[in-house]
Amino acid sequence: MQAWRPREILSRTGHRPYPVPSGSWALFMSWHDLLFMHWPIPEEALRSLIPPALHLDTFDGSAWLGITPFRMSGTRPRSLPSVTPLSNFPELNVRTYVTANDKPGIWFFSLDARNPIAVRLARATFSLPYFDAEMSCHLVGDEVRYRSVRTHRGAKEARFAGRYCPVGGPFNSRPGTLEHFLTERYCLYSASRGGNVYRGDIHHHPWPLRRAELEMESLAMTEQIGVKLPEMEPLLHFSKRLDTLAWPPRRIA
Repeated sequence: MQAWRPREILSRTGHRPYPVPSGSWALFMSWHDLLFMHWPIPEEALRSLIPPALHLDTFDGSAWLGITPFRMSGTRPRSLPSVTPLSNFPELNVRTYVTANDKPGIWFFSLDARNPIAVRLARATFSLPYFDAEMSCHLVGDEVRYRSVRTHRGAKEARFAGRYCPVGGPFNSRPGTLEHFLTERYCLYSASRGGNVYRGDIHHHPWPLRRAELEMESLAMTEQIGVKLPEMEPLLHFSKRLDTLAWPPRRIA
């Protein structure tokens, strides 16, 4: 898949639920070999973990919790070139879905990354709960072999290891479907230590999705927030690549 330039990314905006934010984007990044793992979770299990300024978003009466391993490439601020290896690294996040002022977005419980500089910059700039981790992400044919063990000093244990691959042909999700609810979101929310809530807008083309298969070796990513995953297979989706722009976070009322 070709790499999209920022101008080409911004040339397609009709699929967004609200307009692209005013002002200049601040960060470019490409996401590769991404696996969405999702489970339905009772609202009451997550409500106390979300700031009061945010509304927990639900689909068919259930909140959803996602675990998403992938790798980043070409990550760079607007005014600077990408620098290997600082711009290229694996990342793994734990998330749920929220709204504020009618703008659906993502709330991250944690983001593990194999890049100490990125971890500290994201914590300071975006107020996001990033953590250091030892990670690997290798391709063997269509199969992604992924492993992550958190190493952040003083942080709770978190780990994931597994093999996953796409199955079937690519598709874009349709509005009103669960796939669309879980993937087509164009902002993230975060909170500072002082309790202020921020929105960080992003933009990309619609997610190119495929069904996926997963061979799980180990998973302990939600114990850190006191949430037990249901005893069921997760809903799985795969995306090969998505190029993305991000804007600086802004405080919401």
